[in-house]
Amino acid sequence: MTQTALILGGSGKIGAHAKRAFEAAGWRCRMYERKAGNMAEAAMGCDVIVNGLNPPNYHNWAELIPAITEEVIAAAKASGATVILPGNVYVFGNTGGTWSEDTPHRPTSRKGVIRAEMEVLYAQSGVQVINLRAGNFIDPDKNGDVFSMLIVPKLAKGKVGAMGDPATLQAYAYLPDWARAAVMLAEKRAELGGYEDIPFAGHAFSLDALKADMEQITGRVLRYSAFPWRMMRLAAPFWELARELVEMRYLWNTPHALSGRKLKALLPEFEDTPLRDVLRQFDINPDKAMAAGREGERVA
Repeated sequence: MTQTALILGGSGKIGAHAKRAFEAAGWRCRMYERKAGNMAEAAMGCDVIVNGLNPPNYHNWAELIPAITEEVIAAAKASGATVILPGNVYVFGNTGGTWSEDTPHRPTSRKGVIRAEMEVLYAQSGVQVINLRAGNFIDPDKNGDVFSMLIVPKLAKGKVGAMGDPATLQAYAYLPDWARAAVMLAEKRAELGGYEDIPFAGHAFSLDALKADMEQITGRVLRYSAFPWRMMRLAAPFWELARELVEMRYLWNTPHALSGRKLKALLPEFEDTPLRDVLRQFDINPDKAMAAGREGERVA
């Protein structure tokens, strides 16, 4: 029997990749945008709800995240569907390490507290929830993800965006991989508990390691372009996005990775796309680097 997934926020990066992955696995997908109607009615007959809803640019999280959470839980209760949640790493605060499902939640930011409270609501809701937790998203569609917006947008000019100390280890999730894992977990949901916190290890690397890899791929010498944090601080009292970015600056200087132990135990057959193949989705290859211009000095 064909299974059905309700994809919330189909125009966003989570929703778009979830739709592709579920359909590729033979599922039927229904798309839902917030305020497009009654979510509980839209969820009737669905086996899974993928929560791809997230206020853009961190807008008004304090009110919108709880409202979305309440709506999703109500829809899951009405339909009996399992919720798949894209968790993040804000809940762990500024103590670095390899974070797992057993790592205590000690958020040090306002948004971290909001996300931690959200997860408690899901865990206590009585509906089945798969919290597939990821680090920074890498979206080959370049749909508002950190990697394409802040790290590689000036690559053609020989620059790599640096949000913090380039030597700091950071966790990244290639979105097509995250979506494939979400489908595989959905298909095993009968074997899972009521609330599963599952870290998605993805790829972990420092900007120094990324830069070296990209230099090897492109044959170009690259340099760092520092993010304008001072300008963000000055703009923060008047610009919501600047204020919210400044609050999360700590994370770029907190070395961290996500444990892959639990996901490997649940999905031993799952394999991540190799990082070199991920990078090539961003026109990081010798031919296109040369065609974009020769601003960068060639490696001798």
